[in-house]
Amino acid sequence: MKNKKTIITYGTYDMLHVGHMKLLERAKALGDYLIVGVTDENYDRSRGKLNVVESTKKRVKMIESLDFVDKVIVETHKNQKAEDMVKYDVDIFAIGDDWIGAFDYLNEYTHVEYLARTEGISSTKLRKENFDTIKMGIVGIDRDTKSFIYESKFVSNLKINRVYSSDFLTVKNFTKNSDSIKYGHDNYDDFLDTSISAVYINTSLNEHYTLIKKAIEAGKHVLCENPLALNKSELKELLSLAKKEKVLLLSALKTAFLPAFNQLLTELDNGIIGEVKEVRATRTSLYKEKNYSDEFIAQGATNILSSYPSLLVNKILGKSNKITFFDQKDGDYDISNLIISEHKGGTIGVSRVATGVKSEGDAVISGTKGYIYIPAPWWMTQKFEVRFENEHKTQMFNYQFDGCGLRYMIAEFTSLIQRDKRKSKMLTPSDMIRINRVLLEYNDREKEKKNRDTKKGKK
Repeated sequence: MKNKKTIITYGTYDMLHVGHMKLLERAKALGDYLIVGVTDENYDRSRGKLNVVESTKKRVKMIESLDFVDKVIVETHKNQKAEDMVKYDVDIFAIGDDWIGAFDYLNEYTHVEYLARTEGISSTKLRKENFDTIKMGIVGIDRDTKSFIYESKFVSNLKINRVYSSDFLTVKNFTKNSDSIKYGHDNYDDFLDTSISAVYINTSLNEHYTLIKKAIEAGKHVLCENPLALNKSELKELLSLAKKEKVLLLSALKTAFLPAFNQLLTELDNGIIGEVKEVRATRTSLYKEKNYSDEFIAQGATNILSSYPSLLVNKILGKSNKITFFDQKDGDYDISNLIISEHKGGTIGVSRVATGVKSEGDAVISGTKGYIYIPAPWWMTQKFEVRFENEHKTQMFNYQFDGCGLRYMIAEFTSLIQRDKRKSKMLTPSDMIRINRVLLEYNDREKEKKNRDTKKGKK
């Protein structure tokens, strides 16, 4: 016979404050045994909570330290509350009264009690009080600039109010038609000499190195579309310079920051499909049909697209030992490339990229116990299936995100600056080096070929 009343509650508990403490004390007063569910950071991000400062591990430890809390669990998905009610034989589910009505459906499993919150205090308010607003400028104006500006509006303590482009008319037209961007520059030094503390760079790939270097030397944090550089020595120089100047340099690979993508990596680390033996990923786009310029397409499929499958392959398999390319060309540039990389323990990465050939943009991660399938477009990861020999054991993971996915990347960038951090665990400097190794080696190979051909021509 049950002799104690079990209470359960859930929350993010970021920047633990008196409001959290009082709510938890009220919950405990309803019974004898208090279970607290702390939301996982990937789940928080999937729900649109982009500005959580502290890690799941740290938040769990803080709640565990409270003497009136009996058990702490981690909440990872939206259906977990109902599952936990049954699993722990819960008598009362307690939650703040700002959620009145939202959890009435759980009365089917237990009694739902809405508790009064402490007035005038919240994590959101504390973040605004404790963190300065980051002023950011945008370098380069193209079809994606408006999307970046729109997505940034969902990130707290961030303000974008100026842009730079070497084309004066482009700057003038953009600022004239923008509701939020009032300042434009066609001189990069003048742009960097303003009150901005961070820049987002989205220009031609061959301009990245110079623009990044100048920004770092000016003391600005940099978020730049990948690749950061097209030369191995230049990439190492930029990373070393950022470290020396104590600024953040981060590749704008939005896939790396999506909630589902990070949950995927967590499940793999937990051994859900056993030992991973092979990773296959495809990323293709027919840019001519999208009316992209010939200049953009001439940068080549490997330079434009290989960072995405390289991200998946290298995050899972680690550093590559050998890379082999099977490319197809249209004149001087590649329109497709099949990239085979060999990794530790004989594991294999198979990356397919193309701008002149269309293929299914899915991904498969093969392990000794099963495999994971990520449907197209896998680089916009929102869901993935874990499949086994026994079809009845298939598991589906679904982490839908809002907008086009950019806000998660922007939130990570600004959060790192606010917390005075210079490395993201989602995309470390080592990750960036490994990801870029593919296109850097390809460019080196192409350069050597051209040099050999030139020498032959002279003979």
